[in-house]
Amino acid sequence: MFCLLTLPFTLLFLPFLLVRVLIKAIVALIMIPIAILAAVLSVGLGLLIVGLLLAIPLLPFAFLALFIWAIVRLASRPAYVR
Repeated sequence: MFCLLTLPFTLLFLPFLLVRVLIKAIVALIMIPIAILAAVLSVGLGLLIVGLLLAIPLLPFAFLALFIWAIVRLASRPAYVR
C-alpha cells in the first residue's frame, strides 16, 4: 500500500535518477582508463626500482669483468685475415 502511495513521487524523481546514472557512467568511462594507466605505470616503475636495487650491488663485479675483458683483448694478437 505504501509503494502505491509513493509511486507518483518515484515517477517524478525518475529523470533525476537517470541523469545521475548517466553522469556516473560518463565519469567512469573517463576515469577507468586513467586509473588503469596509473596502475600500469606504477607497477612498471616498481619493477624498475626493484631491478636496479638488485643490480647495483653487482656493478663492481661487472666492472671487474669488463676490466679483465679489456686487458685480455688488448693483450691478444689480432686475428689473421687473408
